[in-house]
Amino acid sequence: MGSEHPALLVEGVTAGYGAAPIIQEVELSAKRGQLTAVVGPNGAGKSTLLKVIVGLLRPLTGSVLLDGVDVTGLPAQRIVRQGLSYVPQVANVFPSLTVKENLEMGGYALRRGVREKVGQMFDMFPDLKVAARRPARTLSGGQRTMLAIARGLMLDPTVLILDEPTAGLAPRFVDAVWDQVNTIRKLDVAILIVEQNTRRTLTNADWAYVMTLGRNRLSGTGKDLLDDPEIVELYIGKEA
Repeated sequence: MGSEHPALLVEGVTAGYGAAPIIQEVELSAKRGQLTAVVGPNGAGKSTLLKVIVGLLRPLTGSVLLDGVDVTGLPAQRIVRQGLSYVPQVANVFPSLTVKENLEMGGYALRRGVREKVGQMFDMFPDLKVAARRPARTLSGGQRTMLAIARGLMLDPTVLILDEPTAGLAPRFVDAVWDQVNTIRKLDVAILIVEQNTRRTLTNADWAYVMTLGRNRLSGTGKDLLDDPEIVELYIGKEA
């Protein structure tokens, strides 16, 4: 039954903060074991869409379904318990807590097995294991991103949402983040990523949506979008 519906389904969502909506009639679907991307220029409405999905903003119309369950308008904490994990771009770790304590906080809702889960994360993220007893504030930007992602996985989410995970990182850490994202994809998690680095994101994406001015403009496999010269010229730009 679980595989019959997408892990995340956004239908006809219109939302904003005042009279004029920022996003209109947005549709999105994300499947387990796949990387789904939302790309587009600044001001396209990507952040507003994320806020609706994670429960920080109530939509004016439309719905959000998580593993077939309608979670539209539920408080963020309830949505987390339904299986959604959100890694924001900033303020995504507790700087004064150690790496290990950050992971334990990420597993706050687990009734048992927190230690085992932390061990799994250390196996998956060896850099974090080495830094287990260090305060998170002493980590590099790339290591903080890794810690935030590992925290997001502590509750075995159905859907993992990553907001600009490579923003501001040195190239080697960008590579490391993408390596981890591709590893996580094998865990049967649906990954939804919002990124500014359109070309790199589409190269990795199973499916992608291009948003401009608050609406879905295009969707397709990452490869198909990259192979279309008109799309590259309009939305992606030349190779940096």
